[in-house]
Amino acid sequence: MSDDVIQLEGVWKIFGEQSDEAMKAVVEEGLDKAAVLERFGCVVGIANVSFTVARGEIFCIMGLSGSGKSTLIRHLNRLIEPTAGSIKVLDRDMSALSHNDLRDVRAKHIGMVFQHMALLPHRTVLDNVAFPLEVQGVPKFKRWEISQHALELVNLVGYEDRRPNELSGGMQQRVGLARALASDPEVLLMDEPFSALDPLIRRELQNQFVSLTKKLQKTTVFITHDLDEAIRIGDRIAIMKDGHLIQVGTPEQIVRHPADDYVAEFVKDISNLKLICAHTIMQDMNSDTVPAGVNLANAPRADENTNLEHLIDIAITSELPVIITDAAGADIGIISKDTLLQGIKGDE
Repeated sequence: MSDDVIQLEGVWKIFGEQSDEAMKAVVEEGLDKAAVLERFGCVVGIANVSFTVARGEIFCIMGLSGSGKSTLIRHLNRLIEPTAGSIKVLDRDMSALSHNDLRDVRAKHIGMVFQHMALLPHRTVLDNVAFPLEVQGVPKFKRWEISQHALELVNLVGYEDRRPNELSGGMQQRVGLARALASDPEVLLMDEPFSALDPLIRRELQNQFVSLTKKLQKTTVFITHDLDEAIRIGDRIAIMKDGHLIQVGTPEQIVRHPADDYVAEFVKDISNLKLICAHTIMQDMNSDTVPAGVNLANAPRADENTNLEHLIDIAITSELPVIITDAAGADIGIISKDTLLQGIKGDE
């Protein structure tokens, strides 16, 4: 099986009765979104999108309302059929699956969490989490055992017998996440699951979500309109506009090297402190970077993935530069006070 769990190639979605004719005109004449609407009365939702998502990666797709991000994520479990292009999930061509195979993939291999959880109000928390397993025909004792474990993962032990209306918004979102995890899917699709929550609860759930998905090694596509959220949780970020994928990269790449003015406007207020890591700004350890006569034996040390905020805390404890180490503990670079200040300022 490929290390890329999700693979999209040239995916288009055109809404409207003449979508096929519009798609042909796009290919042959290069029509843009406005021209497609004017000539065919069709709306381009997704325009020639290609990307891959690696196993265990959290891949954030962000953009403003109408950018196509929610339309895109619904293609991954074929809630929406593409007009053109290829979509593979877990090495399966989603468009080629029969109805029964598609239902099996959705039930066992892909979990989805929406902003509005649609929990069943007459069922308890435990029964809500167990519901997908009930649909699959899993015996009651087994599905309750699995659901109990899922509730433990999201810290909801003790709430098994409550109804959804007895829970806070954040707790309801945890129930939704537990329900998605209960069938132990390889892939999680998250469509703005935390956007309606208060900031403190939202931050708590974001942190718990990242910790949980990394622990369970879930491959995740996470939709958000909030760049701060995308940077906080994403291994990589894809920025969309008018159905097009504008840029894909790590949070650091997106902020430091925006692809165009649109992306630059998005990231202009993002601080470098928690984004840029030591390995980005460190210098090689040589006679040019180590001052003559300076003994580095007592110099503070930091891992290569330490961010600027923590590097500042380390640097103020000593007059010596900070030695940067790799995962094995070997010295691989050095950061002086001047280098640290340049990193904070954002200089290359």
